[in-house]
Amino acid sequence: MNGTTAPREGGPPPNPFLPLQRRLQVLLDKSTPHILYRWLALAAVVCMYGVRVFFLQGFYIVTYALGIYILNLLLGFLSPQVNPELEGPTLPSKSDEEFRPFVRRLPEFKFWWSSLKAVLLGFTATFLPMFDVPVFWPILVLYWFILFFVTMKRQIMHMIKYRYVPFSFGKKSYGGKDGKAAKNSK
Repeated sequence: MNGTTAPREGGPPPNPFLPLQRRLQVLLDKSTPHILYRWLALAAVVCMYGVRVFFLQGFYIVTYALGIYILNLLLGFLSPQVNPELEGPTLPSKSDEEFRPFVRRLPEFKFWWSSLKAVLLGFTATFLPMFDVPVFWPILVLYWFILFFVTMKRQIMHMIKYRYVPFSFGKKSYGGKDGKAAKNSK
């Protein structure tokens, strides 16, 4: 053999994008612990998209679709993996019950990655004139805000009803005002 691999007869052809896919996966794996920098990068891409749409004075349908998709991702991020309405509450309702941590339906990394891909796709769509459909954009903005507030109200009511908070702000410290009691106990 000459060192090249020929596709097997009847098998799938080799994927020419496999090296690029592997390189992208390595970059994604390296970015996983850097939450703040990932979200700042997404914010920068969203700002670039917003500036482009502002100067083009168009592509409002693309922006509306992007907003609806990111709202859907946000709902998945705020929702528990197990729906308490269907399978009963999974969080403890009494002090003697076992604590079960909040598990999201959509993890933070997938939320960020899906949002980034969507914004990049929307940014690409702004280069294609067929997506510049003339619409009266204030109606789209008003409808999006109505949809956002109704959806978030329903989500917050669900959170209150089943007593879960989808955010954690680190480990709670017990002790005095400055935490000396916790330090002295070590």
